Amino acid sequence: MIVVTGANGQLGRGVVDRLLARVPAERIAVSVRDPEGARELTERGVRVRRGDFDAPETLAEAFEGADQILLVSAASTGDAALRQHRTAIAAARDSGARRVLYTSHMGANPASPFAPMPDHAETEAVLRASGVPFTSLRNGFYAATTVMLLGEALKTGELTAPEDGPVSWTAHADLAEAAATALVEEGRFDGVTPPLTGAEALDLAEVAALASAVTGRTIKRVTVADEEYRAGLVSHGVPEGQAELLVGLFRASRAGEFAEVSPVLGELIGRAPTSLREVLGAALA
Repeated sequence: MIVVTGANGQLGRGVVDRLLARVPAERIAVSVRDPEGARELTERGVRVRRGDFDAPETLAEAFEGADQILLVSAASTGDAALRQHRTAIAAARDSGARRVLYTSHMGANPASPFAPMPDHAETEAVLRASGVPFTSLRNGFYAATTVMLLGEALKTGELTAPEDGPVSWTAHADLAEAAATALVEEGRFDGVTPPLTGAEALDLAEVAALASAVTGRTIKRVTVADEEYRAGLVSHGVPEGQAELLVGLFRASRAGEFAEVSPVLGELIGRAPTSLREVLGAALA
């Protein structure tokens, strides 16, 4: 049986949808904090179990009978994320699952200025030390992030942010398909995968140009200093920790941490990855 955590989220639900197209529903279970939110999966024949990385006692039942477990990384950073990931990995090991998969990131790096990246690097180290065969899916940077960054620009006509660098923006749907493929076609990857990325790396000036083409409105790229950007976020009510995390994203991108373009994702899913233009077209049209 395959158990997928975080199946009420965009990536986890996408993985389950793609698994359902390839294996019988009775071979799939999900571990979610809110089983009520996964009622639709119950109706499709998927076993829905309550599992919470912050409540270790729930994970033994959530992972019971699992042959493979996909751990979708927590929506937190720092000590909280590492505590949650250690708890989940220990429970997966204790469940007797023969393989654990984890949704990591192409930029996993203990020295990265973007806070989630050291968390991914440390989680991979915990997986290595667990003694359980594992696959760490080094996912490309979510293309949906560009939609968030374009939020105010769609109103003002200016995409204002610190200096950045090219990023190989990657669609959630492609990464969900890749994870499902890795679960069904065992043996494709052991340990850390190559980067699973889109087919091109674009900076925010190119993102603004694409958004202009898609929406028919001119969106200009405006570069500001890190401190000015941080102060602007805080003045609009963004918590200081979140503002610093976002500034770290730009520091990491201009250092080239997300610029690599790899063919592996396309090879894994058997088609060209979804372009950023397609993602923006669907989101902004």
